[in-house]
Amino acid sequence: MRKVLLPQIAIVAVVVLSCLEMAYSAPVSFKVPLSGGQEVPPVFPAGAATADLTYDPVTRVVTWTLSYTDLSGPITVAEFHGPAQPSKTGPPTIALVKQGGSVGSPNTGQATLTPDQARQFADGEWYINIDTQNHPEGEVRGQVITPLASHAEAAHPSHHVRRGRR
Repeated sequence: MRKVLLPQIAIVAVVVLSCLEMAYSAPVSFKVPLSGGQEVPPVFPAGAATADLTYDPVTRVVTWTLSYTDLSGPITVAEFHGPAQPSKTGPPTIALVKQGGSVGSPNTGQATLTPDQARQFADGEWYINIDTQNHPEGEVRGQVITPLASHAEAAHPSHHVRRGRR
């Protein structure tokens, strides 16, 4: 009986692992809302922004379309920052707009992440911050919570418990 069940269990395990790999390797698209209330410390401008992101975990390429309305002044800087949790700040990692140029809405771009950046990004440890002339430390911010972050927690719950995420 055991000899019959062992091959069946192995086949089921291979199918499950293949499905998990496909789920992790498919590009994911999602939106990140940005607001002044997410800034550290919070600010309350009339403006808001949205980042439409697509992330491919195989190539580690992230693409973005950044749209905004009613900001208090011209954008001076827009960047990914991290690693950082929602109530914390982190260093800039990738510029979303070209330095010194005029920034229209929408603004598009892409970047290839390093392996460490890709892990942080997928784990929800990055945020987007937009600075303006009136708010040089940040007018709107949005935490990047990828669909991959929930997959990572389900696959490795002990990793997130150690880091205080549960």
